[in-house]
Amino acid sequence: MTDNPVRRLRRRITAAAAVTAAAGLAAVGALTFAGSASAADTLGASAAESGRYFGAAIAPNFLGEEGYSNTLTSEFNSIVAENAMKWDATEPSRGQFSFSGGDQLVALAQEHGMEVRGHTLVWHAQQPGWVQGLAGQALHDAMTGHIAGVAGHYQGQISSWDVVNEAFEGDGSRRQSNLQTQLGDGWIEDAFRAADAADPDAKLCYNDYSTDGINAKSTAIYDMVVDFQARGVPIDCVGFQTHLSTGADLSSYQENLQRFADLGVDVEITELDVGGSGSAQADVYRAVTEACMNVDRCTGITVWGITDKYSWRGEETPLLFDGNYQKKEAYQAVLDALNAA
Repeated sequence: MTDNPVRRLRRRITAAAAVTAAAGLAAVGALTFAGSASAADTLGASAAESGRYFGAAIAPNFLGEEGYSNTLTSEFNSIVAENAMKWDATEPSRGQFSFSGGDQLVALAQEHGMEVRGHTLVWHAQQPGWVQGLAGQALHDAMTGHIAGVAGHYQGQISSWDVVNEAFEGDGSRRQSNLQTQLGDGWIEDAFRAADAADPDAKLCYNDYSTDGINAKSTAIYDMVVDFQARGVPIDCVGFQTHLSTGADLSSYQENLQRFADLGVDVEITELDVGGSGSAQADVYRAVTEACMNVDRCTGITVWGITDKYSWRGEETPLLFDGNYQKKEAYQAVLDALNAA
């Protein structure tokens, strides 16, 4: 991949430091058995043993709940803001930034030795009202100014940014958002270049859903990565949201991750949840975790929430902890898959 070698070196140093810190967490969460290798007893510690993260999307307003905060800090070694770093939350009025929620999460992560994923700099949804009426150069300037303001504020504190989120349709065409219709095909490239300028040490990711296998949408994203690499556009990783249900077709899931990794970009499972229960749910979680562990450049997994109680898919009970923060069968399936690696 064409990239600035100095920037790449800085990232390698940052990654090495993260792995060292993760190894320390792994040691804390490990159970040692006589005559055998250690097996970690938390998700984050187990993932850290292979240099990966296992994270959760969190909301600052739930941190005062003991079960929520205790589960977060004991089980995970990475966090991402569910909503607190999105455009409407961070720049509700043009040029007037609000970082209170994001800052709270970053401080929590630093206190507990966690890494932080940034989500998301540019998205067609959850734009503040002042953005929606802009057109042409005014919209372009607002977008790049927002990226500079947010990524610049968190410079050096974010492991990877979801620079652009959900810009493709299922058939592989560009989503006809205000960004696409007003700015044309070049807006994604411009967003990545702006993010690189604002936070050159962070990995820069494109993130999307319904890309769980080799299909028209994931292939369009693959082609975009190839094009960006050929032209020197800074892109370091691709995020696969992986919102699933039991019975999901995962026949080409690992193959899909691997083809992106073979391009020289990292892959991250960024918003994992699986509607269902019992062994059927556990089997899907296990398969996704194993696929990541089998791809060297799959750097980590984030579940989209901690407890079913606060999930956006709550009626489908899609997470690893139930409404009382009890571990579900899917939890053990994931932990076993992490430890098996």
